[in-house]
Amino acid sequence: MHLFIVSYLLFIMMYDILCIGVDIMNDKLCPKMEESLKLFGKKWIGLIVFSLLDGEKKFSDIEKFIPGLSGRVLTERLKELELKGIINRNVVPSTPVKISYELTRKGIDLSNVFNSIGEWTEKWM
Repeated sequence: MHLFIVSYLLFIMMYDILCIGVDIMNDKLCPKMEESLKLFGKKWIGLIVFSLLDGEKKFSDIEKFIPGLSGRVLTERLKELELKGIINRNVVPSTPVKISYELTRKGIDLSNVFNSIGEWTEKWM
């Protein structure tokens, strides 16, 4: 449950931090803001990024870090994050093949958002 709260708080914090993207005249979000909020509003996305903040991890390590996350959904979310340029998928050709995931510079830039959520959590939860 605690991990779900962190994911939800990430969504709220991103909304608060990025409200600069609101078109006040039309009371609408700018397209980039809307895209960001949709991505981080998806279940598990925030927790997956959070799990990678301390470095590269294998698929199984991410699964263990987030109880209740199915392998199928984790695969989908990792592909989404890779397509958005937030994570890298590293493949080492060996027997067996070794695959790991790490944040890109774009993903690492989210660490300040998570730090803010941590501060908020300490103060209010």
